[in-house]
Amino acid sequence: MLLSMTGFGRGESSCSNGAKITVAVASVNRKQLEIRFSLPQDMAAFEIPGRKLVSQAISRGSLQVRCTVCDAAARADNFEVNTALLDKLVRECRAARVRANMSPEVAVENLVTVPGVLSGQKENSDSPELQQAFENALLAALEDFNNMRRIEGEALAADLLSRLEKLEAWHRELAELTAAYPEMAEERIMSRLENSNLPVSADDPALLRELLFYVDKGDVTEELTRLASHFVQFRAFLASETPCGRNMDFLAQEIFREITTLGNKAAVGGASPTVVAFKAEMEKIREQIQNVE
Repeated sequence: MLLSMTGFGRGESSCSNGAKITVAVASVNRKQLEIRFSLPQDMAAFEIPGRKLVSQAISRGSLQVRCTVCDAAARADNFEVNTALLDKLVRECRAARVRANMSPEVAVENLVTVPGVLSGQKENSDSPELQQAFENALLAALEDFNNMRRIEGEALAADLLSRLEKLEAWHRELAELTAAYPEMAEERIMSRLENSNLPVSADDPALLRELLFYVDKGDVTEELTRLASHFVQFRAFLASETPCGRNMDFLAQEIFREITTLGNKAAVGGASPTVVAFKAEMEKIREQIQNVE
């Protein structure tokens, strides 16, 4: 089953003190795996185990992992007011307002935002419980993320399969068009020789060598055989349970190379339009594959 490289997932977990940790994972296309973490400062040490968990779940793409902590309720009873500092601020503000001929009334609630007035006990970043909660939230986010990627991957697989069926139909058409090429080439050469008044025996060794060389230059049997083999492999990738985006990308390049060679060699009328349509569809396939992990 194919997985898309784009997706989003969210996971949550809680600590025993009521703190809630939320992790969000989002990704866009990239050939290699790139992981960027955005963590609270006191949880920076969790990036290393977090990277390990992400790497185990995802093989390529550009990922952004964001973590937020909501623990206002958990810390509500832990806040302490620096009353000495707050009283001094109130006195200084009143004096300043009097000097400015203003009312001495001071909005104390505005002063609590001054650094140092309020302090609270934060959860220890070395706490095993906090790290476990973070990892649980990350794993939940990755599961949600992969579910979304799996749904998009199913749509990608259906689209690629329909395009592959077009290629297979054009492949059969080209095989039919080129099947009679050797006889056509021999008839063409013999006709030209006769029209030029150059009578040559059909079993002349020199003529047979030249005819074989001419036919071989326009023979596309090998290209058609390799294309058929590539189609079988492409279908296997579509059904694969492991990430195969890189392999599909390489295989698409090989298919494009084979059809280009076939188009250059085929000396049969009617082959060119089919080859052009084939290559145009392959370009669309190659673009879609860039979205596959």
